[in-house]
Amino acid sequence: MSGIINVLAISGSLRKASYNTGLLRAACGAVPEGMRIEIYDGLADIPPYDDDVRNAGYPTAVTKLREKVQAADALLIASPEFNRAMSGVLKNAIDWVSRPPEPPFHGKIACVMTAATGALGGALANYDMRQVLSVCGVLVLPGKEIMVGGAKTKFDEAGNLIDEGVCSFIATHLATLAAYVRRMR
Repeated sequence: MSGIINVLAISGSLRKASYNTGLLRAACGAVPEGMRIEIYDGLADIPPYDDDVRNAGYPTAVTKLREKVQAADALLIASPEFNRAMSGVLKNAIDWVSRPPEPPFHGKIACVMTAATGALGGALANYDMRQVLSVCGVLVLPGKEIMVGGAKTKFDEAGNLIDEGVCSFIATHLATLAAYVRRMR
């Protein structure tokens, strides 16, 4: 089965010059033929998770995110590392999307990425995302991970990725993601 592969990209950072949002922008410039990436920009609008609120009805911002996840063929998620884990705003959004009825994460495939100023490139946040997403029924792209260490030297002041090696690595991952989506269709 062919057709356009629609990828929803979510950054776990709210910072304007975020390295992780920069990874997603770089991915938009490296998409293989037949893939389209939409960067979700409503993370700041997602309220803190509250099951009483969910039981009364999903907030509008949450419903929009759930609909975008449901409509996507795949996910591309990037997060900074805070206290050895993914960002709180990203975890909060994942909690909202993972809830019934019909959790839209179930059966999706995702590629996760991290960038950080330290040498490990957000490795613990990367593994945290992998663990949490797998519990939500998401198949996280296996193989080499995208963890960009020393981010200050690989991004400009506006948060744009300037390292060609990382750009090439992202392009390779996107091609792998596309192949997995096509097999799953």
